[in-house]
Amino acid sequence: MADPGEELPPTSDVDVMVVEETAARIHHVGKFPYKGVLLEVSTTTPPGSPHEVLSDYHLAGSFHLPCVLADPSGRLTELQRIVSRDFAERPWILARCTNAMDRVRGWINGMDESAPLPDQVSGWLFGTGVTAHVLLVAGLRNPTVRRRYAAVRDLLAEHGRLDFHESLLDLLGCADLDAARVRRHLAALAKAFDAAAAVRAPGYRFDSDISAAARPVAIDGTMELIEQGLHREAVFWLVATYTRCLAKQAAAGVPVRYEEEFHELLEDLGAQTFTDRRRRGDRVLAALPGLWQTAMALC
Repeated sequence: MADPGEELPPTSDVDVMVVEETAARIHHVGKFPYKGVLLEVSTTTPPGSPHEVLSDYHLAGSFHLPCVLADPSGRLTELQRIVSRDFAERPWILARCTNAMDRVRGWINGMDESAPLPDQVSGWLFGTGVTAHVLLVAGLRNPTVRRRYAAVRDLLAEHGRLDFHESLLDLLGCADLDAARVRRHLAALAKAFDAAAAVRAPGYRFDSDISAAARPVAIDGTMELIEQGLHREAVFWLVATYTRCLAKQAAAGVPVRYEEEFHELLEDLGAQTFTDRRRRGDRVLAALPGLWQTAMALC
């Protein structure tokens, strides 16, 4: 958790989760600026028991820190107390690592050749990207979304295992990409982003993620990683954002622009066709035993 007095950089947002009561459904809110801060507001159903939360790597990753802003019932506060107390116990670490491993298998095995291209790519991409989360969870680190590969690099460097970081980048297909090539892909993404941000698709889940307000996070945040020498670590979110740009244009019913440049990006990653992505996904599944062994050495 950041220092309360620390200034939030413009390339970051603040996640807020609203727990919905079953009788009061709230529509997805998404990203919007509020008093100079970009908020990312999501909704969820009431969390389960402390054991269920401790086993869920996303929920536990939030609840083990002081995080409750408003709690009329007192239930969330008590849940946070228990999760914070038991978070670092090894059985719960193993449960959360297993949860993350299951997410990898779910994404990869759920790849559907009949789905639209952005959905196909997302299945492979997020299945591959959760491998970084397995290690972050094992190391009691925040399973961050956009900066996951930078965060796992820091973790592995502390343990003298940067060799394994290279294997993670290799699974993603970007281990040998140079900074100039990533910059070129980011320039294409910026054009696709601006084209998608100019249209509205209220029914699309990530409509607000591809908007003028979110541009500093999506585009400037990616450039920030590149300028830090983490161009390969920037590739994951570059691809994820590109899929959302194309999906939003399609959802808005406008001609999809900059798809050719997206295919160039996929070609660089060895993931241009469904057969390519299936083959890469199989490599991820084959790497899971080694991933688990490395995770266990971190916890």
